[in-house]
Amino acid sequence: MSELTLASSPEDATALRTAEAHRARLAGELAGRVKMLLTAVDRDQSAAEKIHAGLVAFCDRSLLPHAAAEEAALYPAAHRVPEARLLVESLIGEHRCLTTLVGALRAAPGPSDAAADARALQVLFEEHLAKENGLVLPLLAMAPDVPLAELLATMHHQLANEPTTGDVRDEPRAEGHDTDEQRIEESGGCGGACGCGGQEGGEPRLDVRDVPHALRHATVFGALDAVPSGTAMVLVAPHDPLPLLAQIEQRSPGAFSVEYLERGPEAWRLRLSHR
Repeated sequence: MSELTLASSPEDATALRTAEAHRARLAGELAGRVKMLLTAVDRDQSAAEKIHAGLVAFCDRSLLPHAAAEEAALYPAAHRVPEARLLVESLIGEHRCLTTLVGALRAAPGPSDAAADARALQVLFEEHLAKENGLVLPLLAMAPDVPLAELLATMHHQLANEPTTGDVRDEPRAEGHDTDEQRIEESGGCGGACGCGGQEGGEPRLDVRDVPHALRHATVFGALDAVPSGTAMVLVAPHDPLPLLAQIEQRSPGAFSVEYLERGPEAWRLRLSHR
């Protein structure tokens, strides 16, 4: 059954798709940051400390305000729907757990101590969003007396005007580069395809081959946001990620150089270096 069939109006159907896409981006960015933390802990303690700080700041800037906006704008309406009442109460409880985990991340004396809480936060948040996308939002979309599009617009307005703390890790995106310098750079030679070189160093490795397609690009963006300037990460993809590379360049002009380490046929490995 399509979303247009489920929703009580075309406006609510569109709002439903937009909300699901927004949640997918949040989940992907969180997953990317957590993956970078878990891999950096064993490779580069200095980088791991910066990634840890950036993860906490991301939670303060995006994840926790998102939860607060849901409770203010969506949950009261969902609580009035009999089929959703108990579910909403459980989701509010999960928000408290998310807040506790973020607090544990913030209080962790180092990235190694934060790793388990970071992974727990990712798993809980993904399960939480699955319930919202699969149950709460469709129930609201089907209810003819619930203006879902208006509720979501109110929620997004609240998020847009929410005062947030700056991310101590994220840096301003590069500006002032020459047009040619902004283009994606590729390594010379075979790019590692023949097995003669292009070996990975000690960089964190993000393998997105098993990441759901809807989350894949957001996961990469989240991981890249966690890469400190002067360091790199290795991306493993199921195909040549040219559209993704174009999005990275559009999102952060001139900030990353790209070196192909392997060009298929089963995997493409690329080193993305943060200038």
